[in-house]
Amino acid sequence: MKIESVDLFYLRMPEVLEIGDGSQDGLVFRVRSGNHEGWGEAVASPLTSIASWIAPMSHSGCHPVIDSVLGETLDSPADIARIAQKVRAISFYGIIQSDLTFSGVEIALWDLLGKAKELPVYQLLGYKSNEPKLPYASVLFGDTPEETLKKAQGIREKGFSAIKFGWGPYGRVSAAIDEAHVFAAREGIGQDARLMIDAGTVFEEDLEAAAKRLPALAAAKVTWFEEPVAAAAISLYHKLSTMSPTVPLAGGEGAHNVFQAESLIENGGIGFIQIDTGYIGGIGASYRVAKFAESRGVQFVNHTFTSHSALAASMHPYAGLKGSSIAEYPMEPKQLCVDLNSTKILPDSNGMISVPEKPGVGVVFSTDAISKYLVDVEIIVNKKVLYRTPTV
Repeated sequence: MKIESVDLFYLRMPEVLEIGDGSQDGLVFRVRSGNHEGWGEAVASPLTSIASWIAPMSHSGCHPVIDSVLGETLDSPADIARIAQKVRAISFYGIIQSDLTFSGVEIALWDLLGKAKELPVYQLLGYKSNEPKLPYASVLFGDTPEETLKKAQGIREKGFSAIKFGWGPYGRVSAAIDEAHVFAAREGIGQDARLMIDAGTVFEEDLEAAAKRLPALAAAKVTWFEEPVAAAAISLYHKLSTMSPTVPLAGGEGAHNVFQAESLIENGGIGFIQIDTGYIGGIGASYRVAKFAESRGVQFVNHTFTSHSALAASMHPYAGLKGSSIAEYPMEPKQLCVDLNSTKILPDSNGMISVPEKPGVGVVFSTDAISKYLVDVEIIVNKKVLYRTPTV
């Protein structure tokens, strides 16, 4: 097959709020070859990513991503790896944005290849089994401990036995307020459930402030303390990991390439590596990190806070790993991401989730939803149209 076309769709809610919620807008990719098409998403600023896709070459190391993708052969996973390497080779000066943009393209390539070969992506990766994962409801802290308590109780009533609270007021007032939120979350979800806390890098380089939260987290028996410091502060992760061995650390959401993720696994003292397939470079990059984590005794966890298509793409890279058995499950997406997929990944009778046993990524995009939230964009340079919102 030849990659004949790649379309980028910028989607956005009518109102975007200044909160830690990436489901308010998005960039969706459609890749076509012959009678087949694949879909994917990137975790990125949509307009910035569109620019990295089509911006005129700056020099030999700063090509637009389109130069590495359009017209390329796609017959096997090796072709996707080859295309990814080409992006890194000729777009490295814009590498962070290029990695994010290519993540969405790469996922769409896997989806297309799986559909063409009539195989789910996890089988294309070489896995023989599709291991069920325990979904944890991923939500933001309430504005008050009382609101956090009610949210946790509501999640438990929906049948979830694992929950993660993050962002919101955590780390922004005092250690005492944070403790009240953590204990409220534990009370609401129950003593037998898994509780995770996400600091959202709020403490940056302040190791002392992060360490002050450890006693409460230990008392609440949390499964992990996520992103307590800046994503790239690997030495601080390591130091914090030695201060309270009963509170495992988690991180990796901010890794936009495999090298950052592998360094965090090797040197950060973490117990869980959380990878966003729509951010790190796609499914192939996530799979590499998953296998590296397995070899180091670190559990791999997907990072997903938006749509069910993103959830599916994030689960394929570790679908066959029995030792990594928990999955982030989006619970509070904006309506855009609720509408985006006409099929969903739902917990089974045992409360577990698995990637769909369907060709490609396995979750269907709704073209009606794409049309509904589509932003009309035109980019012109020197009177030449480089990008115009494509027809759905």
